[in-house]
Amino acid sequence: MAYERIKLERLKDKVMSAEDAVLLFENDMLVGASGFTKAGDSKVVLEALAKRAKTEGIKITLMTGASLGHDTDGKLAEAGALKKRMPFQVDRVLRNKINAGEVLFIDQHLSESVELLHNKVTPPLDIAVIEVAYIDRDGSLVPTTSVGNSATFAELADKIILEVNTAIPMEIYGLHDIYKAENYPYRNVIPIVAPWNKIGRKTIPVNPDKIVGIVFTDKKDSPADIAEPDEKTTAIAGHILKFFENEVQLGHLTDRLLPLQAGIGKVANAVLTGFKQSNFYDLTMFSEVLQDSTFDLIDAGVLSFASASSITVSAACYERVFGNLQKYRDKIVLRPQNISNTPGLIRRLGIIAINTAIEFDIYGNVNSTHLGGTKIMNGIGGSGDFARNAYLSVFVTQAASKGNTISHVLPMVSHVDHTEHDVDILVTDIGLADLRGLAPRERAQKIIDNCVHPDFKDELQSYFDRASARGGHTPHLLEESFSWHIRLSETGSMKK
Repeated sequence: MAYERIKLERLKDKVMSAEDAVLLFENDMLVGASGFTKAGDSKVVLEALAKRAKTEGIKITLMTGASLGHDTDGKLAEAGALKKRMPFQVDRVLRNKINAGEVLFIDQHLSESVELLHNKVTPPLDIAVIEVAYIDRDGSLVPTTSVGNSATFAELADKIILEVNTAIPMEIYGLHDIYKAENYPYRNVIPIVAPWNKIGRKTIPVNPDKIVGIVFTDKKDSPADIAEPDEKTTAIAGHILKFFENEVQLGHLTDRLLPLQAGIGKVANAVLTGFKQSNFYDLTMFSEVLQDSTFDLIDAGVLSFASASSITVSAACYERVFGNLQKYRDKIVLRPQNISNTPGLIRRLGIIAINTAIEFDIYGNVNSTHLGGTKIMNGIGGSGDFARNAYLSVFVTQAASKGNTISHVLPMVSHVDHTEHDVDILVTDIGLADLRGLAPRERAQKIIDNCVHPDFKDELQSYFDRASARGGHTPHLLEESFSWHIRLSETGSMKK
């Protein structure tokens, strides 16, 4: 039955085990692998490579779409198989290796990662490992639950290893829109003017002669960790929905809003889930990831269409979606990430972008990647693609954590991913600050008044007042600006 998924007859003699496939890897290769937020990723070949690396010391540079599932990044890192990793990760073991300096990490905007290949900034791509549902008669590839960078990897890799996943129904055909933009300086307009526009083909074109191995697997994607909305995330969602309602009353938006983008995680899910109890309707998404909340809103009749690069859902939602694909077929599309995240489309469509911050400062600068300015968590992902170009750029975080010993609103952020110029709205469980049209001193007071946890409000107000008395367009006390971070590192608390 599995061989039915290889519709180009001459490729059937390329079937091999994962253990044989990894013998095709050599030390210091640049490898591109499918996968975007744990969806559509390599499930057996890279794991087999980690086992080989333990005994042979082989190291590769690995580029993916985004994060991998099934602890694959951690297994590769633990085995010493990774020399360099890009452009995004969420694995604890790999994160520790990166922060220890044992693995080099390139943190990139997800719209730009494959430009390094197209522009020949990186060495040529040696091998691509791509998960597919099946291989069509012309040798083209039907992706599974993500597209990510797979289309570019298939085009530019010298050799291709395919993982044919029999756990994915072949009816997934038609869910993808594969479009390739031209290389610079000849890039044309990408003709998308609405989230539901499909402009490409249903499969990834590939030269079949480059396919050197086909491995069968039946593993499903790692399920997303979905947490029920808690008091803080519910409060954040409430502040955002109230803000949108006010924007409608002011005539800035309609009850259909504009296409939504939301980062991954429990805050994003809570915000989107909140739309079920709102007056908004006929909503659309132009985002990176379709999460449980996306399908909940479709089922509730609130969301009419969603465009992204991957489907990353809980186990229960996975069964609901892939057990009933016909229900969702005309309501979703998956695209390459250099289309889903392309800045020009984000600006053209007027996206409302909602992303998560680790911390932000009193002037609106956002840190979304580093703890204490030095230790990376996951990466910038696509938040920068959307924040800089969105109609509304919203960042959310809790006001304080760890028993209210850590404030997430600070005099100065320890690392800047999104400058104050790219941030419109800041939200914590305490409240919301609309920064549009405000000068730095106005922004600072708005943030202190609306977003800071009560335990830290007086001290932050004192910092701002004393800095303002000293003067400056963006007042700071440089000798104190990182004192909160220093206090945390020395005592385990930001409180005095």
